[in-house]
Amino acid sequence: MNVAEYLIKRLEALGVNDFFGLPGDYNFNILYAIENNENTNWIGCTNELNAGYAADGYAREKGYGAIVTTYGVGELSAINAIAGSYAENIPVINIVGLPSTKNLNDKILLHHNFNIINTKAYIKAYEQVVETTALLTKENAKLEIDRVLKTFVKEKRPVYIAIPMDVSLLEISDKEIDYNWISDKDVLEKVVNIINDKIKSSTNPVILGDVLVRRYDSYNEYKKMVEKSGIATTNFLMGSDLITDDVKNYIGTYYSDYRNLLAKKLLETTDCLIAVGTIYSDINSFGFKLPYEINSQVAIYGTHTYIEGEKYDNVKMADVLEKLTEIVEPRLFDAQKENLACKKAFITQNELTSEYIYPRLQEFFREDDIIISETGISSLGLAEAKLPKNAHFITQTLWGSIGWATPATLGVCLAKPNKRVVLITGEGSHQLTAMEIGTMLKYGIKPVIIVLNNSGYTIERVLSRSAEDKFNDIVPINYSKFARVFDGNIWSTRVQTADDFDKALKVTQIMDKLCYLEIFTDKLDLPKLSEEVFSDIKNKSNVEIDKNIAEKDVKLMEKKSLKFTTIVHESLYKDL
Repeated sequence: MNVAEYLIKRLEALGVNDFFGLPGDYNFNILYAIENNENTNWIGCTNELNAGYAADGYAREKGYGAIVTTYGVGELSAINAIAGSYAENIPVINIVGLPSTKNLNDKILLHHNFNIINTKAYIKAYEQVVETTALLTKENAKLEIDRVLKTFVKEKRPVYIAIPMDVSLLEISDKEIDYNWISDKDVLEKVVNIINDKIKSSTNPVILGDVLVRRYDSYNEYKKMVEKSGIATTNFLMGSDLITDDVKNYIGTYYSDYRNLLAKKLLETTDCLIAVGTIYSDINSFGFKLPYEINSQVAIYGTHTYIEGEKYDNVKMADVLEKLTEIVEPRLFDAQKENLACKKAFITQNELTSEYIYPRLQEFFREDDIIISETGISSLGLAEAKLPKNAHFITQTLWGSIGWATPATLGVCLAKPNKRVVLITGEGSHQLTAMEIGTMLKYGIKPVIIVLNNSGYTIERVLSRSAEDKFNDIVPINYSKFARVFDGNIWSTRVQTADDFDKALKVTQIMDKLCYLEIFTDKLDLPKLSEEVFSDIKNKSNVEIDKNIAEKDVKLMEKKSLKFTTIVHESLYKDL
């Protein structure tokens, strides 16, 4: 088979059946390879950035995702999405179609290039946001594809392959290669024994899980480890769907000072932390308030493990957890857990506020749902929701690129066509990427989309100097009407009261179509947790600003004093 066909075939073997992107004359040969493969589909998006977000969402549920772009303009349009995937360990491959090898070598000034030709500029840009890159040639095509895909599978991060038009049609061997890798047996045994000894000698060990457990295909091993060990278990925000409340030793999400003081106390006083797949970032950890570095105790990651700061390479997370489960001695957990679920939603004055929205959504969610939340208000609003059995919560807390959630929903729906997918997003984020509603309708996708319209960037209103700052206003759009601009099977409505919100949610239960709810709140309405967290962020920021101003004032006074002294001395010298 030819080079393009081989690459698509290998990705299909990894579970990639849907490829996102836009056509361009340099990537046609790659698109033909996708369309001629009976097991793969081309999903045309409205722009490359959205295609990258969609591939990101797809990879979160399917394991791997792929985007196809054209040279220069296409790949640079997608680079923010790929950077987000890199930040959060989402394996997305960007396959880029290039001009022919001869034109590249001869530096012919073709479209999508700079006036001063630099044919390596774009691949160099991607080197900063992917795990590895490859520019295919006649001589290296198979070796490079196999090398890149091995990295793709092992590191669970984005990779980049650029294919000149002529190279994509060259015939190469279709011999399959095993992309899997195995843990170093000796290192694995050593790591597991050290961790087990630390657990044995500890009086209050704690397991801290997070989203990378899912990224590295270790969910089942993690769950078994937690349940057998009996060790008190908590998680950061993005890992809130790993363990359910029916597990006795699960104490709920860690919210730092804001909620769940049992988790706070146990994490701050533990003599044996076992962190599994953690992303220790500001919002995900609610403010970096742990009194130690995560890697200073036990930290198990996808391809390596830290024990007291020492790194042990080439050991899989799943293998460490599985072996540890075999030998760990079960403990009895008997602490009194807090009830952290949102309170039941009651309609009082029929106002639609966060106080009603998030408890009502908690009731609305059902088993096996996939819940996607845009970064910001909604993710923290849903942080306290008790999820039903096998429900999956997805948010982009670390990268936090507004607009991500809508196209990501497209990808998630294609990855899991038999699941109900619910998207909660703010209108400020939604406006960036809302054109993908049309793509969803084109491919018959039917999520429930809830757009929270609070007249602008509410988080930024909270964080900026004044809630009335004009730069936090956005163009007003009738989103429910906008959604009906596209041809397709859609039901949309505007909701302005708690009673109407309740009725609209009930309607979605019987609709066999894409359901789109535009709901309205006051522009400063916030879930309580969001209000507390972002107020703290603002206060800390102001303290830093005040501190910097004070330091500058002191330096300025010192400088003025020095200048004054110098003038006096010079005057005295002249007099003498």
